[in-house]
Amino acid sequence: MTHSPPRRTMLAASSIALFAALASGGVLAQAFPAKPISLVVPFPPGGTTDVLARALAERLAPALGQPVIVENKPGAGATIGADHVVKAKADGHVLLVGAVHHTIASSVFKKLPYDFQKDLAPITTIAMVPNVLVVNANTPAKNVNELVALLKAKPDQASYGSNGNGTAQHLIGTQFQGMTGTKVTHIPYKGSGPLATDLLGGQILMSFDTITPVLPHIKAGKLRPLAVTTATRSAALPDVPTLAEAGLAGFNIGTWFGVLAPAATPRDVVARLNAEMVKIIKSPEFVKRMDDIGAQPVGNKADEMARQIKEETEKFAALVKAGNVTVE
Repeated sequence: MTHSPPRRTMLAASSIALFAALASGGVLAQAFPAKPISLVVPFPPGGTTDVLARALAERLAPALGQPVIVENKPGAGATIGADHVVKAKADGHVLLVGAVHHTIASSVFKKLPYDFQKDLAPITTIAMVPNVLVVNANTPAKNVNELVALLKAKPDQASYGSNGNGTAQHLIGTQFQGMTGTKVTHIPYKGSGPLATDLLGGQILMSFDTITPVLPHIKAGKLRPLAVTTATRSAALPDVPTLAEAGLAGFNIGTWFGVLAPAATPRDVVARLNAEMVKIIKSPEFVKRMDDIGAQPVGNKADEMARQIKEETEKFAALVKAGNVTVE
């Protein structure tokens, strides 16, 4: 004669199985997304990070069946927004739109409340965007050589703006000074919006911002592009030389933008997000949108993005050390 297992034992076994499934992320992945998703942008509205995040969010919402909200959390060289995501619940509903700035911040800031490589899980790179050296259209300098001559004639009297201490623009400005023997005062801003306002108003002489936020002002004739900072010219500004072509051999810094989740986010949730985002990034409509703003769409695998972050963190650590760039 056989006996059925007691009901209490069956319930306990079911609970254990359910707990194991939850722990592995299986049930979570099936329910994902269960609520609106936040894309945290660590800069104010109007900059490249914000533009890319909104372009992605617009197409990601219908793909996931939930609203995708862009949440701006600027400050401290993009580290405030990153810290917010690191501390968020690791379920895929709060994501960071990160950038090359975060790989630089790892070396520039003496104290960070997080480890960018350990505390965040890469999902995919959205796009690569060249930086461009621009001056106000009223500036007499028509090319890089004339700008360098102008800066040397008035040392310490000119200033350049960036998106904050420890950002790519900050480091590009530091390297530019080192290679040209000039001295230019660094003015950090919280993002491209306020930076562009002061550049257009003549409060600062120049900037090394990404192409996206300055392209409309270049087309309107209000800003003059002198050179792009990448090794090759930009399709958005084909007549503008590279800094290497302008005489600064070996100059090659661009800005990537991508999406990351808290490190403990279940792998199947990261995989689902990667699949949906890559599909969007590689779609003809998104590619056309990126072309229009001077961005080069990427859409890579999570491990490829992780490798990119590791390599760039090491590269910028060497540049930061050589330029003695630190932030308390």
